[in-house]
Amino acid sequence: MRTLVFATLAAASACQPAPVADSPENEPGWTWSDERVMETVNAVRAGRSLQPGEWPGGARVAVLLSFDVDNETVTGLRYGDATVGGLSQGQYGARVALPRVVDLLDREGVPASFFIPAVSLVLNPFQIGVIQAAGHHEFAIHGWIHELNSSLDAETERALLERAVDYMTEVTGTRPLGYRAPSWNFSPNTLDILLEMDFLYDSSLMADDRPYEINANGEPTGMVELPVEWIMDDAPLFNPRGNSYSHPRDVLEVWKDDFDGAYEEGTMFLLTMHPHVVGHRSRIVVLEELIEYIKGHEGVWFATHLEAAQYVKEQAGL
Repeated sequence: MRTLVFATLAAASACQPAPVADSPENEPGWTWSDERVMETVNAVRAGRSLQPGEWPGGARVAVLLSFDVDNETVTGLRYGDATVGGLSQGQYGARVALPRVVDLLDREGVPASFFIPAVSLVLNPFQIGVIQAAGHHEFAIHGWIHELNSSLDAETERALLERAVDYMTEVTGTRPLGYRAPSWNFSPNTLDILLEMDFLYDSSLMADDRPYEINANGEPTGMVELPVEWIMDDAPLFNPRGNSYSHPRDVLEVWKDDFDGAYEEGTMFLLTMHPHVVGHRSRIVVLEELIEYIKGHEGVWFATHLEAAQYVKEQAGL
């Protein structure tokens, strides 16, 4: 197994994006024709809303908690600039933070979706059992090594995604049906690859607060989008070395307000977190308080992203 793992890692590191040359594609928008503007905007676009009339059991709001289990992939491996210190920060995510997060979720009886770069499981395979123990969490795809998919050619992007799906299917026993782009962005080829590989849903784009169907070049695709948003992501806001750092309890108030809005609208509250970020002792309390706040409301449906995508797709007759 060790030989296979390191061979796989070597193959992944060999798949580096080619430098982007200057081209007419980089010309500023004010020089574009109207036709080019429309083609660019309509390549991947929000289509019809998939907001259901009600959520399962007559619930008023759907609450989808997700965790991007990046660990070492995002603290040094993806760009090949690994340092011992950075990798140790990533290992904390697997060694300490993920068990702490899952323990909280399981005490509260709350399911969640775990979007994982496959290499995170290669390096720390015990995480599989940690996530599987409760029997109600979802494994989903977050690339192979947190590669910048939006910069890759189609062949490389497809090969890395296929490798990630094959590996996660083998080690978890379940074929993942959900995808979140490591860059929270699509390349010109991403949507076609997801459709070819029969993914049920994506959770990378930002065109709504509600689930929607993705259109490609003005045509519906049947692909469910469960949209994300940077203000609903712990990583940029909790990073003490970042330019947008906010006190975790200030962020908690923002998240409560967003939940209140979703509850009033009867729509969806989707939150993205990272174990190596939110799993520290001074931050996990924010997640605990948020769950307690949400549970103080009637008519809340806690679900995995997969459960929500399946439900809205069925309700919409897709």
